[in-house]
Amino acid sequence: MNKQSIQKLGLFLTGLEQRITDNSSFFKKITMKLKSGTKNYEGTITLQDNKLLLQYNGRIDKLEISWLGDRVSKIALQYEAMNLIYEERGSTIFIDADDKNVKMKTKDTEIADTCKEHNETSQITNRDYYIKVGPADDVLKAIGILGENGKIKNDMIRKYNQIDHYIELVDDMLKSLCSNYENINVVDCGCGKSYLSFVLNYYIKDVLKKNCQFIGLDISNTVIDASQKIANQLDYRNMKFKVTDIRNYTANQDIHLAISLHACDTATDLAIALAVNNNAKAIVMVPCCQKEILHQYSFDMLQSITKHGVLKARLADILTDGIRLMILEALGYKVSIVEYVSPLETPKNLMIRAEKIGGINKNIIDEYKKLKQALGINPTLEKLILPYM
Repeated sequence: MNKQSIQKLGLFLTGLEQRITDNSSFFKKITMKLKSGTKNYEGTITLQDNKLLLQYNGRIDKLEISWLGDRVSKIALQYEAMNLIYEERGSTIFIDADDKNVKMKTKDTEIADTCKEHNETSQITNRDYYIKVGPADDVLKAIGILGENGKIKNDMIRKYNQIDHYIELVDDMLKSLCSNYENINVVDCGCGKSYLSFVLNYYIKDVLKKNCQFIGLDISNTVIDASQKIANQLDYRNMKFKVTDIRNYTANQDIHLAISLHACDTATDLAIALAVNNNAKAIVMVPCCQKEILHQYSFDMLQSITKHGVLKARLADILTDGIRLMILEALGYKVSIVEYVSPLETPKNLMIRAEKIGGINKNIIDEYKKLKQALGINPTLEKLILPYM
């Protein structure tokens, strides 16, 4: 190849050096296809421990990322033409170089517009899924929803619909975060096997085309090990998992989204407090059973109603989530609460959504204190977020 083409190729390769540095968690490999006369040769470049491994001409050389342009240019100089394919999660870059020209084009991984057909069509709704069978097969198989035959397992149809509906309910929030931040940091509080984190990871990176980093927190070694195993299987290197009590966790970087699914009783308050104390930009919590307020509150005017245990318990659930929303609103979050799944499936079906939009609202704090006194309650969440309240 002539020197003019080599110089232009070097400029493109310098761009790839920066891209690998910025997107190291998502980089897969570079494939080089070289032509000399009628003969064709190949080489590959992968990443290991932040070093490039160049496999070419029967050798494996370890390179600094910043050496990529120089080394590949020297190789290209020996051939008539080079086709280079750069692959990362969600995107592929093609560079074609010869004596006449050097061209580069980018192709995002295609996301199918429709799901593959299922035999269980009567049980799969006609909705336009966000997590589509086909493009999302790898992650759906890894979390046990999709069978090896490429179809949703019969006993996982409900979970598939729930997970997809979760993405639907947070889609606007995710797109807002993606438009405001270059890299989305997500913390999963009490992550368990992290199914939602894996799906969110896929959706943010592969569908919304935004870089993201995830950390899953749980007190159980068993579930953390299981989550790490799935991440390794998927080669999701932008995920980390930590065995810890979330009360002891302090983030070392900005949190853009904090999530929690079905954390029991005050564990949801612990997750909200982690988010608030680390100034999370957005919060999505799906609470589970909650008993604290049930054993605390009393309201004489409603005694004729709350003397019935089941009604007192239901009112306690409403008060618990209502107080959580009130406290978040007092701390400058725009809040909403919606049904996550049908109450026919589970009574624990509400999703709390919050987005940071301002500062402390003293009027709402005063209103909260009056309500707290009237009900005779002392919520854990307030204690966890002092001195804000």
